[in-house]
Amino acid sequence: MNAVDLAFETHGDENNSPLIILHGFLASSRNWRGIAKRLAEHHFVYVLDMRNHGGSPHDEQMDYPLMAYDVICFMDKMGIGSAHLLGHSMGGKIAMWIALHYPERIKQLVVVDIAPVNYEHSFAPMIYALRQLPLDRISNRKDAEQFLATAIPDMGFRQFLLQNLLLKDSAYFWRINLDYIDRCAHHIVAFPQPENQAFNNTALFVAGERSTYIEPTAVIKFFPSAEFVEIADTGHWLYVEAPDQFCRLVAEWLARS
Repeated sequence: MNAVDLAFETHGDENNSPLIILHGFLASSRNWRGIAKRLAEHHFVYVLDMRNHGGSPHDEQMDYPLMAYDVICFMDKMGIGSAHLLGHSMGGKIAMWIALHYPERIKQLVVVDIAPVNYEHSFAPMIYALRQLPLDRISNRKDAEQFLATAIPDMGFRQFLLQNLLLKDSAYFWRINLDYIDRCAHHIVAFPQPENQAFNNTALFVAGERSTYIEPTAVIKFFPSAEFVEIADTGHWLYVEAPDQFCRLVAEWLARS
């Protein structure tokens, strides 16, 4: 496997125990900056940009074994023997793959609103809409938002996706490679069969009350010592919708564990 050199941010005192945060699909370290700063009170926090996201290199290959290997190589490069690992959505699947294949590298595992399963939904309509955005004709972000409104009606989600739209020399461009993202999206909704049967250490799985992503039966199959906590009145983006409760929950669990 060929790893890519991941971009990252750090927060906190590097003498504290390391915590690595892995973002979701089409997100970046930027989306987790506020959470990272709060969790940095007791941890030295690394927030990574996964391959084909944020400031990390683009690569035609993107699946969970590769992205997990990127994280392991990052840890090796930074001299991190083991760390607390927190992952949301796609990042949660990466974290689970690491737990199942490199368990010695994990102090404690926190998985946010995702399960080790193959989901049936497709990213194709969303990616198609992004690719149809006429970059040479838009003059500001509001133009881009209005263009995407029909295909992506949720304003918050549109704004989230448009964080990948950058402006340079008066021209807009996508920070992500939509061709690579499109080709690899089927790997993101899937979860390949792991080589190891289970991660027997404790693990925290945090779900949004209005979300349907976490499937306890599937989780217990691979994480028999998992603990489940639900944050009321939140969906898949629970760390955005309830940041105070989310940070308190994670910090207390890591301290207790």
